[in-house]
Amino acid sequence: MASSKKMHLYEARKSLPNLWYSELMRTPLDDPVYCCYSMWCPCCASYGLRGRVLYNDWSRYRCCGGGMPCSGSCGEERCPQLCAILEVTMCFTLSVSATRFMLQDALQIQNTKCDNCIIASMFFAQYLNCICWLVAMFTNVPFIDDAAIVTDRIADISYCTVCACLQTQHKLELDKRDGKLLPRETTPPPPQQMSRY
Repeated sequence: MASSKKMHLYEARKSLPNLWYSELMRTPLDDPVYCCYSMWCPCCASYGLRGRVLYNDWSRYRCCGGGMPCSGSCGEERCPQLCAILEVTMCFTLSVSATRFMLQDALQIQNTKCDNCIIASMFFAQYLNCICWLVAMFTNVPFIDDAAIVTDRIADISYCTVCACLQTQHKLELDKRDGKLLPRETTPPPPQQMSRY
């Protein structure tokens, strides 16, 4: 029953009416300073973003955004900020994902196909890395060991850059929500003339 509810939420996110203020590929260009900050201090960035999503009302905080079985039973009501610190340091990826889902649900934002492709590529690099290390453990082939090391570096770089871009995307969306950014100007199409044939 719970899995069908989660699947329904997942499917509903595909048809939300709004798009992110900044596409994932553009975030390093739209806010390079914050992107660097979230690359070098990812836990601090994640903590700050979660607070902003909650309008700094930490009484509303739930571990992992309420999406995990342990959510609500981790002592969040007694010391939510400490629980948030533990979440962003021990479950960093879940913290970024929970913040993303909370923003998407609250602001009715859907991912673009490009965003989904970038996120899926990061996960693919992680899975490939895991497979290479497993094969390297059970074989004695130097090439496989080298491949495991190379995929490890690729997976780490993709993870760090994609998480930094995701958090920058979240920050830009929160800036828009809070009135710190002007809506993007759209160029109107050129004037059309009716043809009389």
